[in-house]
Amino acid sequence: MPPEPVRLGRKRPLPACPNPLFLQWLTELRDQAAERGQKTQYVYQKALGSLKKYPLPLRNGKEAKILQNFGDGICKILDDRLEKHYRENGRDAPIHSLPKSVKASYQHSSKLASSSSNPRPQKEPLPLESRRPQGDGGRRKREYVPQKGSGGHAVLLTLYRQSLVPGTKGFMFKNELQTEAQPLCDKSFTVPDLGSKYTAWSSVTTLIQKELLLKTHNPARYSLTELGLDLAERLHEEEKGRGEGLGAKGKDERCVAKGTEEGSATVDLTADEDEEEDERDVCGPADVVPASTTWAPSQGSASRDMDQAQRSQTVDVDRAAKGVSLSPGSYDIVLCVDFIETTGGKQELVKELQRNGVNFDIRKLHVGDFLWVARERVTPVPGQLRPPPGRELVLDYIIERKRIDDLCGSIMDGRFKEQKFRLKRCGLHKPIYLVEECGSAGAHLSLPESTLQQAIINTQVVDGFFVKRVQDVKESAAYLTVMTRHLEKLYQNRTIICRSRELEGDGEPEARRQEKASCSLMSFNEFNQGAVKNKCQTVREVFARQLMQISGLSGDKAVAVLEHYSTVSSLLKAYDQCPSEADKEKLLSNIKYGKLKRNLGPALSRTVYQLYCTQGPLS
Repeated sequence: MPPEPVRLGRKRPLPACPNPLFLQWLTELRDQAAERGQKTQYVYQKALGSLKKYPLPLRNGKEAKILQNFGDGICKILDDRLEKHYRENGRDAPIHSLPKSVKASYQHSSKLASSSSNPRPQKEPLPLESRRPQGDGGRRKREYVPQKGSGGHAVLLTLYRQSLVPGTKGFMFKNELQTEAQPLCDKSFTVPDLGSKYTAWSSVTTLIQKELLLKTHNPARYSLTELGLDLAERLHEEEKGRGEGLGAKGKDERCVAKGTEEGSATVDLTADEDEEEDERDVCGPADVVPASTTWAPSQGSASRDMDQAQRSQTVDVDRAAKGVSLSPGSYDIVLCVDFIETTGGKQELVKELQRNGVNFDIRKLHVGDFLWVARERVTPVPGQLRPPPGRELVLDYIIERKRIDDLCGSIMDGRFKEQKFRLKRCGLHKPIYLVEECGSAGAHLSLPESTLQQAIINTQVVDGFFVKRVQDVKESAAYLTVMTRHLEKLYQNRTIICRSRELEGDGEPEARRQEKASCSLMSFNEFNQGAVKNKCQTVREVFARQLMQISGLSGDKAVAVLEHYSTVSSLLKAYDQCPSEADKEKLLSNIKYGKLKRNLGPALSRTVYQLYCTQGPLS
């Protein structure tokens, strides 16, 4: 006899839940929370799992508290719904079975589900507003379509447009997606609104739950599902339809690449947007997304072409900035905040600035934490969705913010001297050190308080920085607000012109102080690119960094040495020309440094000589 086939699956069907009404209410609550992108959906899901496993009937919500994942809040919601159920159906209404109306709607929806398994031939696609699948009770249930300007709308459009680029990799990383989608969104993907903890990125959860977006790998990769691709295509076509207005319905609306072979009458709005985004990355207002969130470019000809286009765009913008003259009233003063000041629990500063009504941008600053730019006011251009980015000139003020514990750490690891040196060399002549005392947080530090106070005093007296001491983040935000208001008043009647950092002479700062009605400033792009920390360095810059590693040799002293010996080679030649060992040790001792023109001294001179001329290891 052939062996009896093995039976798989459960031998007995599971009994139905004895509390279907509670089950239905919790399911509705979970679905509502999921549609709004709220995290309470997971709480309701856990409660549903516990309720399905419970085999006994419950008389009210309080009895459900014995179940796992049922708290006071869920029990109260169930009791409130139960009271409403009794008012509508009478005190004798059963609660351990569904009402007839609910059963009928369930049966009707099941019939619709079974009929949908045999699809009919598709007709011409309906508009987005008319596409509403059948739902419970025979009523049309509206299809989920994110609102224009929302995070979900921006994410779908960005992923779809990226899929149209030839040679695309088929997915986008989080940082890449946020940066590209930010111009299409009305809210920030990283900074929540005032009084809320949610950002535009929270809508991505809803897209994943609606099976419009797929999240895979670690780090996460985001791509469109088939449903998402269909919806995104419709959104994209509607966007183009609105933009073209009078329309060219006979033409191919999917042409998004530049250099299309269509006639010149076709307005290529998508290509204009790409150009504007490149310009915005170069010198325009930075997206609220941290500009440091960079990613590796895709390895394809399309990415290389886009990089080349962006580089050429940078050159064009820089050329346009040369000789710029902005008259009073044609520009706004904007505070630029380094993105590092908004990460790692530092959002309180941004929220304070928002409360104070400060006009600010969050972007990547290669030196300093805060600075101000004069941004040109621009008017929209006919045929483009957004106005072109305004040119930006950097004001002469730059702020380095230091908590007292961070100051301690920077002194110990050598960052303190390097940061001051880079601030002096950045091209802005009014550096400010903003020191936060942090109250009791400064009581447990690795350096004594007297050492920290001496470092702060040296920064003000020796290095020539203006030092502002505050107690906490709120006072820091208040100081930035007052400074912004002060600069707005200071520059309200001034004509500003663009100057080149390369042409800046030694006597220029003094001449600039004498100017009353106008001032010359650098473009933001030239300033930020010139302050890159890990850029290619000259031999002179490397020599200066080497000298500053010597204990007691500050930035002023290193600059004084460089004025006499600009490279290591020139210094070694000078040592070779000295007649004796004693003369070599005293070679640098009479070099003047700083405002007081003091001598470098024999001790430092001897140390430098031993460093560069000692054969073998140093003792």
